[in-house]
Amino acid sequence: QVQLVESGGGSVQPGGSLRLSCAASDYTNAGRCMGWFRQAPGQEREGLATITRGGLTTHYADAVKGRFTVSQDGVANLYLQMDNLQAGDTAMYYCAAGDGGPWYLCSLTANHYTSWGQGTPVSVSS
Repeated sequence: QVQLVESGGGSVQPGGSLRLSCAASDYTNAGRCMGWFRQAPGQEREGLATITRGGLTTHYADAVKGRFTVSQDGVANLYLQMDNLQAGDTAMYYCAAGDGGPWYLCSLTANHYTSWGQGTPVSVSS
């Protein structure tokens, strides 16, 4: 498994922005896909955005499409630019890596990923 370390979480007001980063210990063996997930207290883990390790294909959940952007630097880091944050975005955010399922697009389902970071918290409130 690849070790993943997230950073960049914090507290912002509604309408604000944050950029999350995820550093991978062995990027070249991270699997076909990497992605960002979040989990709020008492809720299921939710897939937000995924990207093929080559960076050519992205996949977004409807809840974040147009507000969040996933990217990678092709070396060791995955990013999530989050704009127009709202209270409903408050959660622990996780980076993940794995095969991403058998489809062309990398899955937004957590069980298709085998490596996970420890999470970084995001809080949106006025």
